[in-house]
Amino acid sequence: MKMDKPPEILKLLAHDLRWQIVQALAIGDYRVNELVALVEHPLNLVSYHLRQLRKGHLVTVRRSEADGRDTYYSLDLDYLGTLYREAGAAIHPAVIGGSEEDAALGARPKVLFVCTHNSARSQMAEGLMRDLSDGQIEVHSAGSAPGGIHPEAIRTMDALGIDIRSQYSKGFDELAGQPFDAVITVCDQAREVCPTFPGDGQHIHWGFPDPAAIQDAAERRQAFSETAQRLSTRIHHFLTELKTGAQL
Repeated sequence: MKMDKPPEILKLLAHDLRWQIVQALAIGDYRVNELVALVEHPLNLVSYHLRQLRKGHLVTVRRSEADGRDTYYSLDLDYLGTLYREAGAAIHPAVIGGSEEDAALGARPKVLFVCTHNSARSQMAEGLMRDLSDGQIEVHSAGSAPGGIHPEAIRTMDALGIDIRSQYSKGFDELAGQPFDAVITVCDQAREVCPTFPGDGQHIHWGFPDPAAIQDAAERRQAFSETAQRLSTRIHHFLTELKTGAQL
């Protein structure tokens, strides 16, 4: 019987440091200096392995929306999941079994999504998490400079069967004094000005370009749809971690 070579994804993840980097980026987006602090390895070594992960198309890089000088690294969770499932199936179809998606969350966590204007990204994230968790998470959103829900955010959520018209744009002051298990910033600017909320929860960053900033109507509509899809992917993974006890 002829044996195939191991899938490249397994060889890529087999390195201890790359595994640590992937674990970190599975939670949120980070700058390289933040990754250096997290994995406790020198900058040149972390940068080298980030390049390897980028060559494997697992990690993407983008300029900070806040000032354009900082660089954020992100993990493509969908692509990683696809490659990992294919690797398991290459060993034996039975290796890829069930998931934890039907597990209960237990105590009801409290999550806050933050973006600058609380008009698009954080509003869509709030609606998606409430829907995808079947109400098992108490979810809110807020912004540093709230400006009302963008009409395209409402239309995008309508297309997914989620009505966010009962949500509204609010500032941080309206949530002052409330503890959160997780505060998730979904734009780079908000991350820089996000206040410290009480409680022992995590501060997580998922950076998405502002779809509302696109001038062309058709391109803007497409950007909203793509942002909603990427948010959905992040939230699905977040909920799975909650159900398996790996998060919060």
